[in-house]
Amino acid sequence: MKTIAPDEATEAEESDFEPLTAQQAQEWREHRRGAREHQAPLSVWRLLAGQAMVGMLVALLAWGLTGRAVAGWSAACGALAVVLPAALFARAVLRPKAGVDPRAVLLGFVGWELAKIMLTLALLAAAAQWVPGLSWVALLVGMASAMKMYWVALWVWPGVRKTVSV
Repeated sequence: MKTIAPDEATEAEESDFEPLTAQQAQEWREHRRGAREHQAPLSVWRLLAGQAMVGMLVALLAWGLTGRAVAGWSAACGALAVVLPAALFARAVLRPKAGVDPRAVLLGFVGWELAKIMLTLALLAAAAQWVPGLSWVALLVGMASAMKMYWVALWVWPGVRKTVSV
């Protein structure tokens, strides 16, 4: 077996690291604990409400910008195809399950995720029947805007851990 000698330049870079003292580590833990206690947890239901509101806003914007009601209804159907399955999934997954085997929980999670996907596809297919002259572009914009609310929530919510450059 061949041994590689350490690179002196790498060792010089690593020497800048200074570990925290026990007192500094304890202060850091107390600061983090205090910050977490003042932050409300991210609620799935508030996130779903945000998705629904963004969907309505995009539907109104589509209607207003195009002057066609069909564009607004198409965007609303796109947002609905995201929000309704997500609400069903959240309700199913968040139900309390006392004393259940972890494998059953995982199987239930996968099953409900499949149900969510199937319901989304069914709602998209139904949108073509519900809205005569459906605008597929508006429908996709409605879907995308509702889905992006997950990223917006992670970006703006104060309790979500963010990368900090030092």
